Amino acid sequence: MNTSGDRLKNLLHECSLSPSDFAAQRQVTPQHVNNWFKRGVPLARLDEIADLLCVCSKWLRSGEGPKHPTPLPRNNAALRKPGTEPTDPSLLAANTAEDIHLPFYSVQSKQLRPITSRYLRLPVRALSAVGVDPAQAICVTMPASNMSPLLPRGSTLAIDKGMTDIVEGELYALLHNGRLRIHSISQRANGTLRLHSHDSDEHPTETYSQTQLKNQRLIILGWVFWWSSLRDSRPT
Repeated sequence: MNTSGDRLKNLLHECSLSPSDFAAQRQVTPQHVNNWFKRGVPLARLDEIADLLCVCSKWLRSGEGPKHPTPLPRNNAALRKPGTEPTDPSLLAANTAEDIHLPFYSVQSKQLRPITSRYLRLPVRALSAVGVDPAQAICVTMPASNMSPLLPRGSTLAIDKGMTDIVEGELYALLHNGRLRIHSISQRANGTLRLHSHDSDEHPTETYSQTQLKNQRLIILGWVFWWSSLRDSRPT
């Protein structure tokens, strides 16, 4: 990495953040971000971007000095709610004061199980901003195409297992008869649950009574608070 643009590109890769998502977050066009990759990060935005990505602005500009402002081990106990344990102590032990490593999970034999040695690195302050306890956060891969184009199949999703209360219009991960599903959810006064898909033409809304929810073992795993995806082809 020879330029601030190279370092920015690598930081986005470390965070599994696509250039287009980063552009939208910074309220600029994707072309602006591509220009930063090629020409370097503008001095006027250097401190802002360094602060967002939890690195030293001097390191981002020149590559000199420490990468992180405080490269000391984080006290993981401070991250956890009383009575909870980290999902994977070996991953949380690698966390720093700036970054958190969220473990990936997949459904195996109808159970959610961790994937060894796979994790997503995110800034701690990003989780703090949305009130997510890192000990309750996991990652999964978007299992179907029902939320396309918002969430293409294969997208990386971060889930807050600590939030299972239904907020209409928000996205949630669910287990349905041992199958991972991602939907926005609404709930009627009688407890009936409705699962909505972004691609409503191909995937109409599904309705489940309380009895059906119990019989079909449909449970809410948690709130989807982060996602990232890469386009699978270039437009022609």
